[in-house]
Formats: sequence, C-alpha cells, structure tokens
Amino acid sequence: MKSDRVFGLVVILGALAYIASAFQIQTSFLSDPVGSKTFPIILGVTAIVCGLVMLVRPDAEPDWPDLRTLVNIAVAVIVMIGYAYTLKPMGFLLPTAICAGILSFQITPRAVPAALTGVGLSIGLFIIFKYVLGLGLSPLPKALMG
Repeated sequence: MKSDRVFGLVVILGALAYIASAFQIQTSFLSDPVGSKTFPIILGVTAIVCGLVMLVRPDAEPDWPDLRTLVNIAVAVIVMIGYAYTLKPMGFLLPTAICAGILSFQITPRAVPAALTGVGLSIGLFIIFKYVLGLGLSPLPKALMG
C-alpha cells in the first residue's frame, strides 16, 4: 500500500511539473486550432487524476508481471519509439497502421483481426485528427504526395 501511495505522489509531482512546462510553450500565430499547450495540459491533468486514485485507493500488495509480460511491455515500448521516429518521414497512415496492428496482435494474437484493427484505427484516427480537430497531418510520405 505504501509503494502505491509513494508512486501516486511521484506521478502527481511529475504531472504538475509537466503542466508547468506546458505553460512555457511559445505559440506562434500559425498554430493548430487545438493549440500546442492544450494536449500536454490534458495529459498532465489525466496523470494527476491517476495519481490521486493511487493515493486514495492503493492496492494491498503489488503483483509484478511475469517475464513474458515484461517482454511484451518491452516490445510495446520499442514499437512506440519506432512509431515516433517514423511518423514524420512516413506520414500518419502507414506507421499508425503498423503500430496499432502490432499492439493489437499483442493483446489478441490473431493476425487478420490485428491487421484490420491497425488499418481501421489508422484511417479513423486520421479522419478525426485531420478533419475534426484540424491538425496538419500528412497521410503518406512527402515523396509520394508530390
């Protein structure tokens, strides 16, 4: 119980520092409609809520994952880092489809549903981010776009 409360406090302090740094972001006159500060602030507030839940309702005893789960977590982290590096040069659709497909396969190891999930999430998120939120996303690599 004590470890959850300590971790909850660390999460809250980290989130407060994250929010404070988000307020330091300089915005130009050519910014997205959502703004460059809004998303980090939303993430910070969400982290504060999660930290408060850990403080108020800690687990009795933490259960550490087995080796297979740790390997799955490591694979997910590597996939997300690769996603971050390939997003700009490859556009949004292809890296998002691959990343979502791999992560979906980790949840339920069936190839066809995982691939369909990756493609569906990629297209759906692109529509939401591009047309609903008005973000300037490139769907494909710039070399293919002309």
